[in-house]
Amino acid sequence: MKYMVLLVSLLIANLAFGNTTNILQNDTTITNPNYDKQLADRLGGDDYGMKLFYLVILKTGTNKTTNQAIITESFRGHMTNINRLVNEGKMIIAGPLGKNENSYRGIFILNNINSFEEASEILKTDPAIENGLLEYELYEWYGSAALPEYLPFSDKIWKLNP
Repeated sequence: MKYMVLLVSLLIANLAFGNTTNILQNDTTITNPNYDKQLADRLGGDDYGMKLFYLVILKTGTNKTTNQAIITESFRGHMTNINRLVNEGKMIIAGPLGKNENSYRGIFILNNINSFEEASEILKTDPAIENGLLEYELYEWYGSAALPEYLPFSDKIWKLNP
């Protein structure tokens, strides 16, 4: 208990004399001793190492065509579009979901996007969405700014091209 009183007394004294910076910088329960400002700035991380992304949930669209040529062309274009967006730094996650009762088919996480409108315009470049084979739900998502860092490694672990 006397240590708690001492700690509170030191904190009050530092506050009274405007010395809170040293307390915060030296308290590893508040600050991260591994903090890398250059990396955080490069990734766009805030003080918590987080940033805003756009989460896209893809679901089965209203187009129920059985025309295999349209389906094949649309989904080939879908994959090409995903690769283009990854190369442009605008998409960092893409993948299918297992069977489910909601007709959800997959997810995207979009990066370096400034608005819902910009995200929607980007999604409209996907042929499967454009042709109505897929529809989407769009959400803001606050996640770790380090998420894009996995991409350079993902290219080194696949054996067969999907």
